[in-house]
Amino acid sequence: MKKLYITDLDHTFLNSNQKVSDFSKEVWNSLSQKVRLTVATARSFAKIEEFLKGMKLNSPLILLDGALVVTAQKEIIDIKPMDKSLVDDIIYESGKFDIEPFLLAIENREILSEAFIVPKKMNVYQSTLIDDRYTHDPRLRREESIKGLNDTLKVVYMGDKTVLFLLSEQLKKVFGKNIEIKLSPEQYTKCWFLTILHPLGDKAHAIKKVSEYLNISLEDMIVFGDSINDIEMFKIVGTSVAVSNALDEVKKEATVILPHNNDEDGVAKYLMEHGV
Repeated sequence: MKKLYITDLDHTFLNSNQKVSDFSKEVWNSLSQKVRLTVATARSFAKIEEFLKGMKLNSPLILLDGALVVTAQKEIIDIKPMDKSLVDDIIYESGKFDIEPFLLAIENREILSEAFIVPKKMNVYQSTLIDDRYTHDPRLRREESIKGLNDTLKVVYMGDKTVLFLLSEQLKKVFGKNIEIKLSPEQYTKCWFLTILHPLGDKAHAIKKVSEYLNISLEDMIVFGDSINDIEMFKIVGTSVAVSNALDEVKKEATVILPHNNDEDGVAKYLMEHGV
């Protein structure tokens, strides 16, 4: 297995109902004995288990935008938490814009238990997301005052583009290279996400860790994506593939643009033709 295929999930491998189609699942499992397959996603391990249930995972998983790399057996290969005091300082700065974040953290590394911390006071985008998808999530913790944990991996804001752009500029000014910032549209919620990570906690750095771990060159990696957090990994691998619904900024960096979107099993169709 000299090649590694890595796909983003939301709006790339998952369809618009946040599901893996039966066709895509069948293609994935049929190829899993021949090639290495994995994901690079903003999602957590808990969500991976939900979305990819019944699928064969034969390579390390890149999670939480690259802040965490683990095996399918929950063994940590690489983790990039932000300093707790830095997270608290970020939250303090965002308070000036009257907006609070979600935090995603690891509470126990040995069993990879996760915490999803949300403020009790949320804007309409945040409350809609929580009410629609996370009300019964066992990881969910509602806090009166959001504070960093020792292993905080992501700080995520949801809101209007204008407000989050101003916040991102302020955070860049105050924290500079101490953080990685991703500002991108989110189609499910029809708003924008501002994600703050460790400066080495993005997908590109995670892919390099996987390359070392598997002894597979970056040139032998094929990645699929659609959004801003995929661009840096597109730049460093041998083949980068954008689904037809990808953002224009992503398509500009792609070596291949698929004629099919995520609802048309674009990734699976490419794998059927090239996954050998």
